[in-house]
Amino acid sequence: MGPNGETVGIVSTGDALRLAQEADLDLVEIAPMGRPPVCKLMDYGKFKYENAQKAREARRNQTNTVIKEMKLRPKIDSHDYETKKGHVVRFLRQGDKVKITIMFRGREQHRPELGFRLLQKLAEDVTDLGFVESSPKQDGRNMTMVIGPHKKKSEAKAEVKAEKETRAAEREAERAEEHAERSAGRAAPGPKKARGRSENLDPEIEA
Repeated sequence: MGPNGETVGIVSTGDALRLAQEADLDLVEIAPMGRPPVCKLMDYGKFKYENAQKAREARRNQTNTVIKEMKLRPKIDSHDYETKKGHVVRFLRQGDKVKITIMFRGREQHRPELGFRLLQKLAEDVTDLGFVESSPKQDGRNMTMVIGPHKKKSEAKAEVKAEKETRAAEREAERAEEHAERSAGRAAPGPKKARGRSENLDPEIEA
């Protein structure tokens, strides 16, 4: 096979090597199991470089799926629940999946409905950001559920980056405004005190 994909035909190994030398190319075997084996004239160094570039670009565009885990107790108090929910919200906004684990202890193991209701409540509270990818299921002493994000990882990253840039721009604008106000305050002179005619209160002293 020629460098542009054209068919050269069946030639001996010696003739193929001669053609490669004349074209200043490499003779690369691309189908060794063929009958006869298929070879191609190419710049092998350039071929390896282009393949490495494609692989690097594919890795850059690949979305890495990360599963975070959040553990709760079935009788968690409201304050701790809100804290845990806040972490779940943050993970989903970042485009990560979240595995929720309810840990039962002692007699709690005989009340699986407590864990099920808690998982349902959490799923409803974050429904704007994620969906139940894996329904609640009992796993020994634990009950687990997986919530997946509505947005892809790449989209979530772009959104988080845009939010950070917006907040940075707002802070910079506030600092600039404060600086301008301080500068204006220093530049503006205060009102001058009117100097009135002095009066002599001592009759023995002539003005």
